[in-house]
Amino acid sequence: MVQTVSDSSARPADIFDRKRRQLARDRATRSDASHEFLHAHMAEEMLERLQWVKRDFNDVLVIGSAPGQLISGLKAQGMALTYADSSAACCARHEGVHCEEDRLPFEAHSFDLIISNGVLDSVNDLPGALIQMQHILRPDGLFLAAFVGAGSLPQLKAAMMAADSAKNSETMAAHIHPQIDVRAAGDLLTRAGFTMPVADGERLTVRYSDLPSLVRDLRGMGAHNVLASKPPYIGKQGLLAAANHFAESADNDGKTSEIFELIYLSGWAPDASQPKPARRGSGKVSLASTLKPTGRQ
Repeated sequence: MVQTVSDSSARPADIFDRKRRQLARDRATRSDASHEFLHAHMAEEMLERLQWVKRDFNDVLVIGSAPGQLISGLKAQGMALTYADSSAACCARHEGVHCEEDRLPFEAHSFDLIISNGVLDSVNDLPGALIQMQHILRPDGLFLAAFVGAGSLPQLKAAMMAADSAKNSETMAAHIHPQIDVRAAGDLLTRAGFTMPVADGERLTVRYSDLPSLVRDLRGMGAHNVLASKPPYIGKQGLLAAANHFAESADNDGKTSEIFELIYLSGWAPDASQPKPARRGSGKVSLASTLKPTGRQ
């Protein structure tokens, strides 16, 4: 059964159009699985990181893209899965809870593991979403997430600038979402109350024969423009300029290398059993004396 949650309370103006975002996720559900290569890669990375954790998890919440290897990998460890997504079509496939990441309907301390794959980069209230996720984790519960971060899609950005220039536009239109860098992502984890927060990145290079191939992949994974502002009109002249600019960046084999900067997050819900930093001023040895040369080679 698909459950739905709504909230009509006053909120800041949305950056992303919630309806368009849902439709994008619906389209990704119906697309060929080959377009999900990026989400599949991130899922495999998070499963590998989960193996480093020497403890058992019973109840897990999966938010966002759920490739088959992620679901099977979690179930193989005996975990009970709950699925949540902004897409009704995705939830119907997994019998999940239809909701958005910044409007989670779950009770406090419902899960001991939350995995979010490929969706946090387009959440309207990301700080609020992270706070909610920390709240619904049990004490000493683990949060893992992966999404596309700052520095991604430089070739597409350059192609869109060429499209705007071809239209003699005085301003650059918002074709691509604002992106979050690793440092900001780590700060958001800390602000949300997670302990032992870790944020790191990985660069993935994908080679494309032409611009339409890249656009098809982005649409197929639900990662195209869902900004709340009106989508900019490009027109035939702009499209041609963008395609030509993309082709001009190709290597000798005729393919253009596009970059995806992937961000991985991990953090724990607070618990009294966790190690705590030493009290300020409690050190017995000064850093200066530790670094003082000893005269030995």
